[in-house]
Amino acid sequence: MARRATSASAAGEAEAYPEGDRRAPFPHPRMTDHLFGHAEARAELDQAIASGRSHHAWLIHGSEGIGKASLAWQAARFTLADRDLRGDAGTLQTADAGGAISQIKALAHPGLLLIRVPYDLRDKRLRTVITVDEVRKLRGFLSLTGAGGGWRVVIVDRADDLNIAAANALLKSLEEPPPKTLFFLVTERPGRLLPTIRSRCRMLALHPLGSGDVLAAAKAALAGADAGATLPQPDALERYSAAADGSPGRLLTLASAAGAGLAEFVDGLFAKLPALDWPEVHRLADDLASPAQSARADLFFELLLARLAGDVRGRAAAAASADADHRRALATRAELWETLVREKASAEALNLDRKTLVLDAVARLQAASRA
Repeated sequence: MARRATSASAAGEAEAYPEGDRRAPFPHPRMTDHLFGHAEARAELDQAIASGRSHHAWLIHGSEGIGKASLAWQAARFTLADRDLRGDAGTLQTADAGGAISQIKALAHPGLLLIRVPYDLRDKRLRTVITVDEVRKLRGFLSLTGAGGGWRVVIVDRADDLNIAAANALLKSLEEPPPKTLFFLVTERPGRLLPTIRSRCRMLALHPLGSGDVLAAAKAALAGADAGATLPQPDALERYSAAADGSPGRLLTLASAAGAGLAEFVDGLFAKLPALDWPEVHRLADDLASPAQSARADLFFELLLARLAGDVRGRAAAAASADADHRRALATRAELWETLVREKASAEALNLDRKTLVLDAVARLQAASRA
């Protein structure tokens, strides 16, 4: 897929193929005209960019579906748009007008380069990693002067999809950036990046949104979804908002057909501990074992780990005044969270049986509860 369209026809061709950095059928983050929440992060970027002395590379990190890419695109628009289109100070907002904004939305702005997982035209599928060929496009892009002597912006979404060769190629550009160039790296897991890449970036953490912003962002995504797509109902958004953990993306998934029932299942799982309905657990494991249910299986583990992490945080807050049994329970649950994360990663890397992974995870949860 073309990373940077140079004409209207090229932009149209780019849109014809699946975009690895888009949560279909909802709009691509570059189409976002209003970003909900993240006021502190927006103000920090706004002030830095408006001063003209911004750090050359920003690493925007946070949980999945929280708005990291949308923030990066807001920053790109703010950087590349005419100054008279900028909104109130500290908002990172730009007016939805002008040639630069339209060019950015069409991936046709000469001062913008997007690096993401490419679409393989021969195999007709998205690649699983960002390859070194994608990063090598930086050479030509950075050799050019920004339009009218202005800024150039590079967005890498997601940086944790870089393979090792691509990461090393990106590092060279981060080490010796040309003047008036900004990099925005988007990642869920900054720890997976090379330490040398992290050290050359200014870290910008995004935190879970409040319930009002989560609902507003999810409803805005629904309003801009592809025509004819099967979409969650607004009442489902209300029902699952508490389980979204501050992420509009997760809320949309939970309220969709793929997420139907999973939040209730995980809630019931924790409510019954240490007793469990094992026939029910086996039925879910059988369902998630199907290759067609990989996204649903990922969501199940996200919900399970999020609920376990919430339990750990709650116990940690009370640990100072708690007795020895409470502290042992905290340590057990924290160790369980680390074990489940590690085993899921190993199962994905080795393509192990998903049913066994689900059953083992629930069994470990039950054992930890009894302990």
